[in-house]
Amino acid sequence: MSDLIRKSVQAMKGYVPGEQPKDADIVKLNTNENPYLPSPDVQDILSMIDISVLSRYPDPVCMELRKAIAELHGCDVENVFVGNGSDEVLALCIRAFVERSGSVGYFDPSYSLYPVLADIEDVEKRPVSLDAGYGWQMPEDYSASLFFLTHPNAPTSFVYDKAAIESFVKDFSGVVLIDEAYADFAADNCMDLALKYDNVIVARTLSKSYSLAGIRLGYCVGGAELIGAMYKIKDSYNVNYLTQEIARVAILDQDTMRANVSAIVETRKMVSEKLEEFGFEVGQSQTNFLWVKPLGIGAKTLFDALRKKNIIVRYFGNDERTKDYLRVTVGTAPEMLKFLDATEEILNGEA
Repeated sequence: MSDLIRKSVQAMKGYVPGEQPKDADIVKLNTNENPYLPSPDVQDILSMIDISVLSRYPDPVCMELRKAIAELHGCDVENVFVGNGSDEVLALCIRAFVERSGSVGYFDPSYSLYPVLADIEDVEKRPVSLDAGYGWQMPEDYSASLFFLTHPNAPTSFVYDKAAIESFVKDFSGVVLIDEAYADFAADNCMDLALKYDNVIVARTLSKSYSLAGIRLGYCVGGAELIGAMYKIKDSYNVNYLTQEIARVAILDQDTMRANVSAIVETRKMVSEKLEEFGFEVGQSQTNFLWVKPLGIGAKTLFDALRKKNIIVRYFGNDERTKDYLRVTVGTAPEMLKFLDATEEILNGEA
């Protein structure tokens, strides 16, 4: 049977998503979802939808949603692509901008889907290792057809100097996709670079700051030529009607999104300070999660002990660069207090 499967697919390792437990008693801090309700306009639009429209195909180019996104970012509709989650955006970029003889670059460590997408298309991977402090310096004479630059980075939660990013994209001969899944939690972003440089695309998602991971909606902004190429190769109807309508009203309600982001940022600060009191190293997060090195007890030990207390965080133990750290999603204040109390109990040797 293996003869029926492409050799590259046989050889590759698939992407492993974060665990999605069904037990309601579990405090789930492992997949960077937003714990707060999305815009109340989402409930309103769902109650107003005529189910008869579900018998017809949705708008194949998401025009009304793209208008809302274009207005938000001060660009033209032709500069906006909408996809089935930002993962589709990433996959289409490889298909549109990387020849079979080309290559895909990304930071290491970064979003673990990037090498998987490159393997699916059977193209060369050209990772750039971050330094011990997770900073970056491009090697001399580095080149790639497409570079995924995650900003803020995951799983480390750090931002990079914007001037350095702009200098890089100006001199880079390929396409740069700046993956800004967590940009709304950061002090700055690179959206303006997507409209300034012909080789830059900036991707966003509604999964984090908009509390809409369940609808699978991502988009990107870039030059009309790059965006047009992506529309050539997407699935015929890649975003369903319900997702388009929910995303449209959520985008229009910036106040709710900003209020939820502010709550998470405030909680992030509180949790970070408390973990530092425990003697842990905590990264200066610009995301909705914390990158934590639990000194003394060790990451794997704390991960397992928290699991026994029905608290799930993310551990990347299969990588030498990340095995000493935990990634902790910032939940509600009550959820984070449970996490902190449990951590303190573990440190004190309590069951």
